[in-house]
Amino acid sequence: MKSEKAGSTFKYAFGPGLILAAAAIGVSHLVQSTRAGADFGFTLVWAVILASLMKYPFLEYGPRYASATGESLIAGYKKLGSWALWIYIIFTIGTMFAIQAAVTIVTASLAVELTGLEIPLLIWSIIILTICIAVLFRGQYSALDSLIKIVMVVLTLSTIAAFIVALFNGHSPSLSEAPTVWNVAGITFLIALMGWMPIPIDAAAWHSLWTLEREKQTHHKSSLKESLLDFNIGYIGSAILALIFLGLGAMVMFGSGISFSSAGAAFAQQLIDLYTQTLGDWAHWIIIICAFTTMFSTTLTVTDSYPRVCREIITVMKENSSGTYPLFSYKGMLIVISSISILVLYLTGSQFTYIIDLATSLSFLTAPVLAFINYRLIMSKFFPEQYRPKLWLRLLSWFGMIFLSAFALLFFYWRFFV
Repeated sequence: MKSEKAGSTFKYAFGPGLILAAAAIGVSHLVQSTRAGADFGFTLVWAVILASLMKYPFLEYGPRYASATGESLIAGYKKLGSWALWIYIIFTIGTMFAIQAAVTIVTASLAVELTGLEIPLLIWSIIILTICIAVLFRGQYSALDSLIKIVMVVLTLSTIAAFIVALFNGHSPSLSEAPTVWNVAGITFLIALMGWMPIPIDAAAWHSLWTLEREKQTHHKSSLKESLLDFNIGYIGSAILALIFLGLGAMVMFGSGISFSSAGAAFAQQLIDLYTQTLGDWAHWIIIICAFTTMFSTTLTVTDSYPRVCREIITVMKENSSGTYPLFSYKGMLIVISSISILVLYLTGSQFTYIIDLATSLSFLTAPVLAFINYRLIMSKFFPEQYRPKLWLRLLSWFGMIFLSAFALLFFYWRFFV
């Protein structure tokens, strides 16, 4: 009887974890994980697992804080001190336009493949962001929650189908075939791979906001156990799918002898063509649907998250939710941030891998600081002691901070001194 009640209440908490997964399973998976498999075979499996494990505590603290306190991580940063809030603001502003631009241009490239319409990528990007804005304008969180659940089912099934076929028709490169990652180019890519693997740490604040929005939508106050179960389903699922995408890249693309293009449309064409050649013509549409739904779900969630974060920052700084200019409302920020992201795409042209590597590298280099702030908040007097993480999670947090800091220093060493 007790388990039935728990199951019936969990459905009200279920949702933010899937949205986090949808945000995660995008560039980091389709592009970075696939490139890792294509360039290095299976040798970077450890990097995907380790990055996912070491970031786990700091992302888990998002729903933990929201469920225990009824407020967002951003409000917690303000309590911790203006220094913490301003660090988060600077990091967010410094990366959000590059991230929005990166996920949109990849989605636009795949839209060309899906529809066959040779429209310029900038126009496709505008169309995709317009669709996302229209969906979010109409229903905001409820529309996002409903659509993402459908998209994630399609994404998961199509990805698993492609992987199963690749197991039988692809090849399995040995570790000895792969080039070394321990050089300047390899380390640079490794940092970019782990930067969004499976998602940047600043997404913990996004999750805390989605958790609160879910409670408003369902009128159900989620327990800590429910919120963390929802988080674990999304987070662990996204990490597993990252390994599947790496495996697809290794079995289908490694050793192909093709130099992958830095232009969005050309990269998408190469990706689809290689999968089709290896798996067969019948798999063409499975791959396209898998790739497009992967990126569209990410674009939709990122389009929602940054306006939501900016609105929360303004609210926290003003210490009330009234008297805000329309431009700084959720809908106002939705248009402003998307417009500036389109401007970034216009200025950078079609060199989408440069945008991706820049955005992912920035995310990784800021990770140690955001990890420390999240841990400091969750262990502070502002967080109820009975909800604090257990010893194993605290120890993992320290290992995570050391790991993220060490790799950030390693990047600087290889980049500037080798």
